Amino acid sequence: MPGIKFLKSMQERKVVLYIAMSVDGYIAGPDDSLDFLKLAEWKDEDYGYKDFVKTIDTVLWGRKTYDIVRSFETPFPYPDKQVYVLSALRSGKDEYVTYFNDIKGLYNKLKSEPGLDIYCDGGAQLIAEMLSYDMIDRFIISIIPHMLGSGTRLFLDDLPERRVMLTYSKSYESGVVQVQYDRIR
Repeated sequence: MPGIKFLKSMQERKVVLYIAMSVDGYIAGPDDSLDFLKLAEWKDEDYGYKDFVKTIDTVLWGRKTYDIVRSFETPFPYPDKQVYVLSALRSGKDEYVTYFNDIKGLYNKLKSEPGLDIYCDGGAQLIAEMLSYDMIDRFIISIIPHMLGSGTRLFLDDLPERRVMLTYSKSYESGVVQVQYDRIR
């Protein structure tokens, strides 16, 4: 609805990490496997994802996450969004994304522009860099009822301490628990 988009664009845009992890804190298993996410596939359940996507107009990915998404044999998931990929080696644009290598510059640009919220979808390196600069306003984490034991951790070691407040939680029939924390500033 145009009225809602206009009202939202007048507010400060939030950067929202919306991601799934295993009970033991991994976003990918060994060899970047995402097979554990299949455990959350439940008939007619999207865990609020469709509603969430309506609140964003921008997506941030790390290069490895982008490469994994592109390896799926499905249509590009965000053809109607601005998508930025953090990469030290790539620059410019391709069919779907704009590459960047300066998270501070991109963050300042996006936060100064009107628009909907900004979706950070990983990976771990991008999340760690954004957390080091205190750039994430909201954390929506779906906890998959599975323990991977090893792989890629959602939160890397040696990140600065931050205060957050639980603003929402919900458990699902599938065993998934979704929590939302907002950054206290």
